Amino acid sequence: MIREREIYLTAKEFEILCLLASNPNRVFTYEIIMDIVWHENYSYYFRKAINNHVSNLRKKLKTESGDPDYIKSVTGIGYKFALP
Repeated sequence: MIREREIYLTAKEFEILCLLASNPNRVFTYEIIMDIVWHENYSYYFRKAINNHVSNLRKKLKTESGDPDYIKSVTGIGYKFALP
């Protein structure tokens, strides 16, 4: 829930959010996210899937225009969860 409003996540979105939020400021590479969330070996084509899920998560977590972006991109590496 965000601001008393329930948000709906897919299973993969939820797993990615749990992984990142449970380890604030730790950078997770695409490879690690792939291994932990999908339980598969990393392939370049999965980067697009990860990016799509993270993009959807960002939209769902940002309920108002002034809300911070909690999921930060680490260019060419992966993502991290950053508290404001």
